[in-house]
Amino acid sequence: MIKMRGIRKVYDTGRIEVEALKDVDLDIKGGEFVSIVGPSGSGKSTLMNIAGCLDVPSEGTYELDGESVEGLSMSQLADIRNRKIGFVFQAFNLLPYATAFENVELPMMFGKVPARERRKRARELLERVNLGDRLDHRPAELSGGEMQRVAIARSLAMKPKLILADEPTGNLDSKSGAAIVDLFEELWKSGTTILLITHDSTVATRTNRVVYLKDGMVRSQAREMAADMKALKERKRLDTMQ
Repeated sequence: MIKMRGIRKVYDTGRIEVEALKDVDLDIKGGEFVSIVGPSGSGKSTLMNIAGCLDVPSEGTYELDGESVEGLSMSQLADIRNRKIGFVFQAFNLLPYATAFENVELPMMFGKVPARERRKRARELLERVNLGDRLDHRPAELSGGEMQRVAIARSLAMKPKLILADEPTGNLDSKSGAAIVDLFEELWKSGTTILLITHDSTVATRTNRVVYLKDGMVRSQAREMAADMKALKERKRLDTMQ
Protein backbone atom coordinates (compact mmCIF):
# COMPACT_ATOMS: atom_id res chain seq x y z
CA MET A 1 0.00 0.00 0.00
CA ILE A 2 2.77 2.43 0.99
CA LYS A 3 6.34 2.17 -0.26
CA MET A 4 8.77 4.95 0.59
CA ARG A 5 12.45 4.90 -0.25
CA GLY A 6 15.05 7.47 0.77
CA ILE A 7 12.45 10.09 1.67
CA ARG A 8 14.01 13.41 2.63
CA LYS A 9 12.12 16.62 3.31
CA VAL A 10 13.82 19.98 3.68
CA TYR A 11 12.05 23.24 4.51
CA ASP A 12 13.92 26.37 3.42
CA THR A 13 12.98 29.30 5.66
CA GLY A 14 15.12 31.72 3.67
CA ARG A 15 17.73 31.91 6.41
CA ILE A 16 18.23 28.27 7.31
CA GLU A 17 17.23 24.87 6.00
CA VAL A 18 15.31 22.54 8.30
CA GLU A 19 15.63 18.85 7.51
CA ALA A 20 12.35 17.36 8.73
CA LEU A 21 12.85 13.84 7.33
CA LYS A 22 16.16 12.10 6.67
CA ASP A 23 16.41 9.07 4.38
CA VAL A 24 13.16 7.44 5.51
CA ASP A 25 12.26 3.98 4.22
CA LEU A 26 8.75 2.79 5.05
CA ASP A 27 6.60 -0.11 3.86
CA ILE A 28 2.98 -0.58 4.87
CA LYS A 29 1.09 -3.52 3.44
CA GLY A 30 -2.59 -3.49 2.63
CA GLY A 31 -4.66 -4.41 5.67
CA GLU A 32 -2.15 -3.24 8.29
CA PHE A 33 -2.95 -1.00 11.26
CA VAL A 34 0.22 1.02 11.89
CA SER A 35 0.94 3.81 14.36
CA ILE A 36 3.64 6.46 14.01
CA VAL A 37 5.01 7.67 17.34
CA GLY A 38 7.81 9.97 18.39
CA PRO A 39 8.57 13.19 20.28
CA SER A 40 7.46 16.62 19.12
CA GLY A 41 9.49 17.71 16.10
CA SER A 42 10.39 14.15 15.12
CA GLY A 43 8.82 14.47 11.67
CA LYS A 44 5.53 12.63 12.28
CA SER A 45 3.27 15.23 10.68
CA THR A 46 5.65 15.74 7.76
CA LEU A 47 5.62 12.00 7.11
CA MET A 48 1.83 11.97 7.30
CA ASN A 49 1.57 14.88 4.85
CA ILE A 50 3.75 13.09 2.34
CA ALA A 51 1.89 9.80 2.82
CA GLY A 52 -1.37 11.66 2.24
CA CYS A 53 -0.12 13.45 -0.90
CA LEU A 54 -0.58 16.78 0.85
CA ASP A 55 3.12 17.48 0.39
CA VAL A 56 5.94 16.10 -1.73
CA PRO A 57 9.41 14.97 -0.63
CA SER A 58 12.56 16.91 -1.46
CA GLU A 59 14.23 13.62 -2.35
CA GLY A 60 13.25 9.97 -2.57
CA THR A 61 10.41 7.98 -4.09
CA TYR A 62 6.89 7.22 -2.92
CA GLU A 63 4.45 4.68 -4.30
CA LEU A 64 0.86 4.57 -3.06
CA ASP A 65 -1.10 1.45 -3.92
CA GLY A 66 1.40 0.69 -6.67
CA GLU A 67 1.14 4.17 -8.18
CA SER A 68 4.18 6.46 -8.18
CA VAL A 69 3.34 9.99 -7.03
CA GLU A 70 6.66 11.44 -8.11
CA GLY A 71 6.34 14.44 -10.43
CA LEU A 72 2.55 14.66 -10.26
CA SER A 73 0.81 18.03 -10.42
CA MET A 74 -1.22 19.40 -7.52
CA SER A 75 -4.47 18.52 -9.31
CA GLN A 76 -3.24 14.96 -9.89
CA LEU A 77 -2.29 14.66 -6.22
CA ALA A 78 -5.74 15.95 -5.26
CA ASP A 79 -7.30 13.28 -7.48
CA ILE A 80 -5.28 10.56 -5.72
CA ARG A 81 -6.33 11.89 -2.32
CA ASN A 82 -9.99 11.83 -3.31
CA ARG A 83 -9.85 8.33 -4.77
CA LYS A 84 -7.56 6.49 -2.39
CA ILE A 85 -7.19 8.26 0.96
CA GLY A 86 -9.51 9.13 3.81
CA PHE A 87 -8.32 11.69 6.38
CA VAL A 88 -9.14 12.04 10.08
CA PHE A 89 -7.68 15.03 11.95
CA GLN A 90 -7.28 15.97 15.59
CA ALA A 91 -9.38 19.12 15.12
CA PHE A 92 -12.12 17.18 13.22
CA ASN A 93 -12.13 19.74 10.35
CA LEU A 94 -15.90 19.60 9.91
CA LEU A 95 -17.81 22.40 8.19
CA PRO A 96 -19.51 24.20 11.10
CA TYR A 97 -22.59 25.28 9.12
CA ALA A 98 -23.22 21.83 7.61
CA THR A 99 -25.05 18.93 9.23
CA ALA A 100 -23.38 15.62 9.97
CA PHE A 101 -25.08 14.21 6.87
CA GLU A 102 -23.86 17.07 4.68
CA ASN A 103 -20.29 16.79 6.01
CA VAL A 104 -20.18 13.11 5.07
CA GLU A 105 -21.81 13.77 1.71
CA LEU A 106 -19.35 16.53 0.71
CA PRO A 107 -16.38 14.44 -0.54
CA MET A 108 -18.78 12.41 -2.66
CA MET A 109 -20.02 15.60 -4.30
CA PHE A 110 -16.42 16.45 -5.24
CA GLY A 111 -16.01 12.86 -6.39
CA LYS A 112 -19.08 13.24 -8.64
CA VAL A 113 -20.95 10.39 -7.00
CA PRO A 114 -24.61 10.46 -8.18
CA ALA A 115 -26.96 12.17 -5.71
CA ARG A 116 -29.02 9.09 -4.87
CA GLU A 117 -25.93 6.99 -4.21
CA ARG A 118 -24.17 9.59 -2.07
CA ARG A 119 -27.28 10.16 0.08
CA LYS A 120 -27.64 6.44 0.62
CA ARG A 121 -23.94 6.02 1.44
CA ALA A 122 -23.84 9.02 3.81
CA ARG A 123 -26.75 7.63 5.82
CA GLU A 124 -25.23 4.14 5.94
CA LEU A 125 -21.84 5.46 7.07
CA LEU A 126 -23.32 7.55 9.87
CA GLU A 127 -25.31 4.54 11.00
CA ARG A 128 -22.10 2.49 10.89
CA VAL A 129 -20.49 4.86 13.42
CA ASN A 130 -23.63 4.84 15.56
CA LEU A 131 -24.81 8.31 14.60
CA GLY A 132 -27.94 7.39 12.70
CA ASP A 133 -29.93 9.64 15.05
CA ARG A 134 -27.62 12.65 14.51
CA LEU A 135 -27.93 13.12 10.75
CA ASP A 136 -29.30 16.66 10.99
CA HIS A 137 -27.09 17.85 13.84
CA ARG A 138 -24.39 20.44 13.19
CA PRO A 139 -20.93 20.14 14.82
CA ALA A 140 -21.80 22.62 17.59
CA GLU A 141 -24.61 20.28 18.61
CA LEU A 142 -22.33 17.24 18.91
CA SER A 143 -19.83 16.09 21.53
CA GLY A 144 -16.14 15.77 20.67
CA GLY A 145 -16.43 12.02 20.30
CA GLU A 146 -19.46 12.40 18.04
CA MET A 147 -17.68 14.97 15.85
CA GLN A 148 -14.77 12.57 15.42
CA ARG A 149 -17.21 9.80 14.45
CA VAL A 150 -18.64 12.09 11.78
CA ALA A 151 -15.08 12.74 10.59
CA ILE A 152 -14.42 9.00 10.39
CA ALA A 153 -17.65 8.45 8.46
CA ARG A 154 -16.59 11.24 6.09
CA SER A 155 -13.16 9.63 5.63
CA LEU A 156 -14.90 6.47 4.39
CA ALA A 157 -17.20 8.25 1.95
CA MET A 158 -15.14 7.55 -1.18
CA LYS A 159 -14.36 3.97 -0.14
CA PRO A 160 -10.63 4.67 0.28
CA LYS A 161 -7.99 2.00 0.49
CA LEU A 162 -6.09 3.93 3.16
CA ILE A 163 -7.15 5.91 6.23
CA LEU A 164 -4.67 8.48 7.59
CA ALA A 165 -5.43 9.65 11.11
CA ASP A 166 -3.42 12.50 12.67
CA GLU A 167 -3.79 12.47 16.49
CA PRO A 168 -7.46 11.44 16.21
CA THR A 169 -7.86 11.15 20.00
CA GLY A 170 -5.86 14.28 20.87
CA ASN A 171 -8.91 16.48 21.59
CA LEU A 172 -10.96 13.79 23.35
CA ASP A 173 -11.29 12.56 26.91
CA SER A 174 -9.99 9.06 27.62
CA LYS A 175 -13.38 7.34 27.33
CA SER A 176 -14.25 8.99 24.01
CA GLY A 177 -10.71 8.37 22.75
CA ALA A 178 -10.92 4.67 23.56
CA ALA A 179 -14.24 4.45 21.70
CA ILE A 180 -12.64 6.04 18.62
CA VAL A 181 -9.77 3.55 18.71
CA ASP A 182 -12.36 0.76 19.02
CA LEU A 183 -13.92 2.06 15.82
CA PHE A 184 -10.57 2.16 14.01
CA GLU A 185 -9.95 -1.41 15.15
CA GLU A 186 -13.29 -2.49 13.70
CA LEU A 187 -12.43 -0.81 10.39
CA TRP A 188 -9.03 -2.50 10.34
CA LYS A 189 -10.57 -5.91 10.99
CA SER A 190 -12.93 -5.31 8.08
CA GLY A 191 -9.90 -4.86 5.79
CA THR A 192 -9.13 -1.12 5.86
CA THR A 193 -5.47 -0.08 5.95
CA ILE A 194 -4.87 2.50 8.70
CA LEU A 195 -1.87 4.72 9.40
CA LEU A 196 -2.26 6.63 12.65
CA ILE A 197 -0.08 9.30 14.26
CA THR A 198 -0.27 9.45 18.02
CA HIS A 199 1.66 10.63 21.07
CA ASP A 200 -0.41 8.32 23.28
CA SER A 201 1.30 5.01 24.08
CA THR A 202 -2.06 3.50 25.04
CA VAL A 203 -3.36 4.14 21.52
CA ALA A 204 -0.15 2.84 19.94
CA THR A 205 -0.43 -0.48 21.77
CA ARG A 206 -3.77 -1.08 20.04
CA THR A 207 -2.16 -1.10 16.59
CA ASN A 208 -0.43 -4.15 15.12
CA ARG A 209 2.81 -2.32 14.29
CA VAL A 210 4.56 0.75 15.70
CA VAL A 211 7.02 2.93 13.76
CA TYR A 212 9.12 5.14 16.02
CA LEU A 213 10.48 8.41 14.61
CA LYS A 214 13.14 10.60 16.15
CA ASP A 215 15.02 13.52 14.60
CA GLY A 216 13.42 12.84 11.24
CA MET A 217 14.59 9.23 11.07
CA VAL A 218 12.92 5.85 11.61
CA ARG A 219 14.57 4.52 14.76
CA SER A 220 12.60 1.29 15.05
CA GLN A 221 9.88 -0.44 13.12
CA ALA A 222 8.59 -3.68 14.61
CA ARG A 223 5.44 -5.52 15.52
CA GLU A 224 6.95 -6.42 18.86
CA MET A 225 7.23 -2.77 19.86
CA ALA A 226 3.52 -2.45 20.60
CA ALA A 227 3.72 -5.36 23.02
CA ASP A 228 6.88 -3.92 24.58
CA MET A 229 5.15 -0.57 25.12
CA LYS A 230 2.21 -2.29 26.78
CA ALA A 231 4.53 -4.28 29.07
CA LEU A 232 6.46 -1.13 30.00
CA LYS A 233 3.25 0.70 30.85
CA GLU A 234 2.15 -2.20 33.07
CA ARG A 235 5.50 -2.24 34.88
CA LYS A 236 5.20 1.49 35.56
CA ARG A 237 1.68 0.96 36.91
CA LEU A 238 2.85 -1.79 39.25
CA ASP A 239 5.79 0.34 40.42
CA THR A 240 3.45 3.15 41.46
CA MET A 241 1.40 0.70 43.52
CA GLN A 242 4.41 -0.47 45.53
